[in-house]
Amino acid sequence: MENKIISVKKFNGEIEEFKVEKLKTSLRRSKASESEIDEIVENIIPTLYDGMSSKEIYKKAYSLLKKLNRISASKYSLKRAILDLGPTGFPFERLISALLKHHGYSTQVGVIMQGECVSHEVDVLAEKDGNTYTVECKFHSDPKTVSNVKVPLYINARFLDIQKRWNNDPEKASHLKQGWLVTNTRFSSDAIDYAKCVGLHLLSWDYPENNGIKQNVDKFALYPITTLTTLTKNEKDHLIENNIILTKELYESSFLLEKIGISPLRKKRVLSEIKKLCNL
Repeated sequence: MENKIISVKKFNGEIEEFKVEKLKTSLRRSKASESEIDEIVENIIPTLYDGMSSKEIYKKAYSLLKKLNRISASKYSLKRAILDLGPTGFPFERLISALLKHHGYSTQVGVIMQGECVSHEVDVLAEKDGNTYTVECKFHSDPKTVSNVKVPLYINARFLDIQKRWNNDPEKASHLKQGWLVTNTRFSSDAIDYAKCVGLHLLSWDYPENNGIKQNVDKFALYPITTLTTLTKNEKDHLIENNIILTKELYESSFLLEKIGISPLRKKRVLSEIKKLCNL
C-alpha cells in the first residue's frame, strides 16, 4: 500500500491522489491525539481502493474517532453537521448571526428592507460602531455546490439598492457601509475577484484563509447541535423545530431534552458532551 497510488474522488467531484498526511491533518484539527490518529489511519489504510470517495473515507474516520474520542468526533464532523442544518437556510442564518454577535455586532435575522427601487428580505442585519451591514446567507445541502460570480453580482445589486435608500434617509442613525455574502460551501475564483473589486465581504467554509466559518466556529465554540454524537438525527431535527440551533443554546434550555423524550441518563450524557465540546 505504501508504494501504490490510490485515487480518491473528492466531495466536489475532482480526483486526487490519497495522501495519508492530509487525513492526519484533518484529524489533528479535531484535537484528536497522535495515538488516536495513528490508530484510525492504521485501520483505514487496508480498506482503501482506487476511486474511493473522500466521503467514504470521512465516514470510516468519523466512526473510528467516535469510538475513541467523542468530542474530537463532534469537531471532526463540523462541515457535515452544518450541511445537516437544512433543508431550509434559517438555522444557518441563526449560526451566522451568533458568529457576528461574538465579533461585537448587534444583529437581527430576517429583516424586510426598502430599497430605492424595491423591497428586499435581508437574512441578517448587523450593526457595529455606527455602521450597518446587510448579510446574505446562501445555504447548500450539497457540499459540491460552488457559488459562482452570478451570486455576488446579484447580492451586490440588492445591497446598492438598499444602500441608496438607507443613506439618503435623514432618520437613519447609522451608515449602511457594506454588504456581506456568506455560504457554507465555497466561492469560485471569479466570485472572489468580483467581490474584492466591488467591496463585497465574502465568508465561506474556508474563506478568507484561516478566518472562514470553520475557524470562527472553533474559536467561539459555536457548534451546531448537529455535531452532537449523543443525539439521533430525529432528535436533532425536533430540537431545530424548537428553534435550538447551537449546542450552547441547548445547554441553556436543557428542559427541551425532556420535552422530546430524552431520559434523565441520556440528558446527562448530552449535557456532558456539550460541556466538554464548548469548554463550559
